[in-house]
Amino acid sequence: MMFKALLLQSWYGLSDPQLEKQIARDLVFRRFIGLSLAESVPDHSTLWRFRNKLDSLNLRETLLAEINEQLSEKTLYIKSGEISIVDARVINAQRNRPNKDAEGKNTQDPEAGYAVKAGADGKVKSTYGFKAHVNVDEDGFIKAAGFTAGNVHDSQYFTELLSGTEAHVYADSAYASGNTNQWLAERGIENRVLERAYRNKPLTEKQKAHNKPCSPIRRIVERTFGILKLHCGMAQARYLGLARNARRFGLMCMIYNIKRGVSLQREINDLQGSYV
Repeated sequence: MMFKALLLQSWYGLSDPQLEKQIARDLVFRRFIGLSLAESVPDHSTLWRFRNKLDSLNLRETLLAEINEQLSEKTLYIKSGEISIVDARVINAQRNRPNKDAEGKNTQDPEAGYAVKAGADGKVKSTYGFKAHVNVDEDGFIKAAGFTAGNVHDSQYFTELLSGTEAHVYADSAYASGNTNQWLAERGIENRVLERAYRNKPLTEKQKAHNKPCSPIRRIVERTFGILKLHCGMAQARYLGLARNARRFGLMCMIYNIKRGVSLQREINDLQGSYV
């Protein structure tokens, strides 16, 4: 019951007090978590303690794996011959501006960091916050996820997201390196990381031919991040500190996969109905 309540909180972007109020007055919320009208609603402090307990028991990865296993049993999540599409997104820290308090101390979240990236216009932009790292499959299901300070380069978390048994791996040019090529080659994984152009060294025709079929598939992960930002408020950290925001992001990934499974099942049912 408590776990289902946290899933609702993640999908609707509710604080603990807001979740408590919503369960108390919304019959749909009560039905989803299995709470009868005669039963009392867990208060916000109980919800907070339960969320912390999930992390203290290191259950984030276990719960995501269990959800994916149940999706696999329903033939929605495919394991064999799988591909991995890896990417990362910056999340603004709750306190991201370099202000000072009454004692002259920096008020920025001390566990966040600056993520520096060149924009499409060529200008270098920096964001103070965290990074969400994900590995998704061709249907957009999140297979693995990670959460780091913003100053951790995307490529530093690359192998953490992979099982090493994938058939193909897709990623943008930020992950292109000799180490990446070697790691994938040693495991017999097809390397479909986009080739990178350098100053005074544009892409060759061969590199362009490599990138062209890979780019549309790699963009699947863009849609995943877009949904997480739109529905779960992923773009902005809710809490101070790495651990608390990592817990929040982990729950986002779980509820995303559940919703994605429902959507995919609906598409399958509609397709089957069209042939009846």
